Amino acid sequence: MDRTAVRLHAPATAKGLALTLRPWCPADAPELAVLHRDEALRRWIGSVVDDEAGAVRWVRTQQRGWLEGDRFAFAVVEARQGHGRDGDPAADGRLVGHAVLKRPGRDGPSAEVGYWTAGHARGSGVAPRALDALTSWAFDTFAGDGLVRLELLHSTDNTASCRVAEKCGYALTALLPAVPNRFPLDGHLHARLLPT
Repeated sequence: MDRTAVRLHAPATAKGLALTLRPWCPADAPELAVLHRDEALRRWIGSVVDDEAGAVRWVRTQQRGWLEGDRFAFAVVEARQGHGRDGDPAADGRLVGHAVLKRPGRDGPSAEVGYWTAGHARGSGVAPRALDALTSWAFDTFAGDGLVRLELLHSTDNTASCRVAEKCGYALTALLPAVPNRFPLDGHLHARLLPT
């Protein structure tokens, strides 16, 4: 899959600008490093970036996932009207989040989705719009390979993520016990099935 060609779109709402989801690129590293200074964000994500060099490494990991076909990570940016050519990150608007599809078993029936929202963009509907776009793309792209179920995991005390999951049609299916060092708190497992 040509990672540079994949661009997803979510419409504007009364609360926020239209969104574009596109693969991460090295030019995102400085802004990504700044966003990761947010303590609320650092609390909920597993892979924290401490500086610009760490952000560059993180972006490379995301790019490697596209090449290997097991992790499809998107930078979520505010879409600018009249921006430059597709695929030019300099033409994109401000970075507002991250969305990812993880498919370690590429021909398996299930995959995992995840997301986060930048501190300055919380409350503007970024997460549900990005998750809806990612969900549609995942089923459209991988249903032919057997994908029929998307799963979303979060800590039980992350009530905002729970609301986003439910708003996007991901039903709560299980309570998961903590797994020390990897998932230190009890969790919720949400799932959404391929529409029939």
